[in-house]
Amino acid sequence: MPFELYVDSLFTSPYAMSAFVALTEKGLPFTVKTVDLEAGQQKHSAYTARALTARVPALVEGAGEAQFVLTESSAITEYLEESFPAPEYIALYPKDRRQRAQARQVQAWLRSDLLPVRAERDTETVFFGKASQPLTAAGQAAADKLIHAASQLVQEGRPNLFDSWSLADADLALMLNRLILNGDEVPQKLKDYAAGQWQRPSVQQWLERHQPG
Repeated sequence: MPFELYVDSLFTSPYAMSAFVALTEKGLPFTVKTVDLEAGQQKHSAYTARALTARVPALVEGAGEAQFVLTESSAITEYLEESFPAPEYIALYPKDRRQRAQARQVQAWLRSDLLPVRAERDTETVFFGKASQPLTAAGQAAADKLIHAASQLVQEGRPNLFDSWSLADADLALMLNRLILNGDEVPQKLKDYAAGQWQRPSVQQWLERHQPG
């Protein structure tokens, strides 16, 4: 039975994008359901009764008493990786255990840090139009931290962070594009890396779904 993936109605959530890319890369059949966050649909009992954390994304597998619902993008993508492993399915994380740990490190960091960048360069400015204000001092400090770390991770001329593509690449590219697509100063190698990741078919499928408000 196909999965259902609940995402925000504007298709701007970086976490929903991560889960969408994971399902797409795995080649798993799924349908997309939208939740209007601005209207507070995520707080309605019909959603909270199923989605434990009342957030998007939410992954639904099966139906009836056997139905399984999972929220939080990192939990969703790790569940998909374990349930549909390589080589039958595309791997979302590196085969090497240290690289795999590093990929998860990158994802955890992007989800828990850099709040000023996430606030001042929210994803609506990535998908629908540039921010109207320059970064504040706090925003620039967070941007510098991002650039410093990304510059160590991204190697000149290498398209991915590790030996092969991983979901951390899609997540990092989106974070970098918060700066790049808003015209903030970013080293060229990071621009090239993010642009390359943006062209990945699974990411392009997400971009095609945007519906400006």
